Amino acid sequence: MKPAKRARSAAPRRAAGGARATAGEPRAAAAESRTALVRRARRINRELAEVYPYAHPELDFENPFQLLVATVLSAQTTDLRVNQTTPALFARYPAPEDLAAADPEEVEEILRPCGFFRAKTRSVMGLSKALVERFDGEVPGRLEDLVTLPGVGRKTAFVVLGNAFGRPGITVDTHFQRLVRRWRWTEETEPEKIEAAVGALFPKSDWTMLSHHVIFHGRRMCHARKPACGACPIAPLCPAYGEGETDPEKAKKLLKYEKGGFPGQRLKPPQSYLDAGGVPAPPLGATR
Repeated sequence: MKPAKRARSAAPRRAAGGARATAGEPRAAAAESRTALVRRARRINRELAEVYPYAHPELDFENPFQLLVATVLSAQTTDLRVNQTTPALFARYPAPEDLAAADPEEVEEILRPCGFFRAKTRSVMGLSKALVERFDGEVPGRLEDLVTLPGVGRKTAFVVLGNAFGRPGITVDTHFQRLVRRWRWTEETEPEKIEAAVGALFPKSDWTMLSHHVIFHGRRMCHARKPACGACPIAPLCPAYGEGETDPEKAKKLLKYEKGGFPGQRLKPPQSYLDAGGVPAPPLGATR
């Protein structure tokens, strides 16, 4: 495995949007102009793009239908568990027509490892039927159409639009919500308002990769309970520096996935991820 890229020093320095902090103590809030906020937000995204040049959707898929189903299944479970489950699902039901006509009990048995398998069976079979009946078996490429499908909200729709159709969108998942508030990009708490507030800080063309950068960072370093502040490459830009572990050596032990030397979430990750030292996830039933 290639060694992980060494993080920049996370020593407490004065950052835009936050006053100087001591170790273990978050920076005090400071007034920040709109222009300064835009500059800081865009610099954070540029820094994260250097740290995660291989950032990508962490669901395995080969076409829009697979991505749509996998994203619906990812609710209240990990991408890893979805990726371990979908190979059997798509091998048996490769197209919307197949899943729409499936025996619900057989689908439930396949989806059991994902949790909430009965509700998820209804959703994926329902959206498959809707695709067959209303869209000729094809996944539509418009937000207003996608959100009419069973189990599909704006977050799922933007994942599909951004990664299957190349149409920019912001994916406001739990990691994205946590980090943008931690960075004081917005104080909004509702997903649609967060989407609008953050979208206004960036060119629309940046939205999809911005989502990947933020979510990657949230999963690997900026954890909910104990962020790895001492290993964070954007610590000088973060108003919340000090909320987590600031000792560099201790912080390194908190890193996950390829940054910590562990397998990732995709069984079939992109080559760029493997080239950066990433390791594929194990199949269902294998030990990690």
